[in-house]
Amino acid sequence: MPDHDDQSLEADVFARDCSSRSTLQTVTGRWGSLVLIALGESNYRFSALRRRVDGVSERMLSQTLQNLERDGMIVRTVLEAIPPKVEYHLTPLGRQVADRLQGLIDLVQDSMPTVREAQTEYDARRETKA
Repeated sequence: MPDHDDQSLEADVFARDCSSRSTLQTVTGRWGSLVLIALGESNYRFSALRRRVDGVSERMLSQTLQNLERDGMIVRTVLEAIPPKVEYHLTPLGRQVADRLQGLIDLVQDSMPTVREAQTEYDARRETKA
């Protein structure tokens, strides 16, 4: 059985059994990246975060938050109130990841005219072959 506490082991995302793959999947998956970006804007309670990340189901948001918390990207804080309220915020690692994702998102959004043009050309080529 592998020793997951051995810090001397280097992560290699290309290795089949590397534990970094699941973290990368969580961070770069549709919901993980959107949750990290949203929490980069502000701390959120669950229902407000669900509204911010439009389209995510309650189940998927809950699962995503659990995975991000497990990987040390976010912190879940129970606020003393009646009824108790829960708030989520980024850890320093989560902030670093969110900042890098934000750069990628900015690049993609700014490149959408080029992307749409490429999609139109691709679709036109596919239609002439059919």
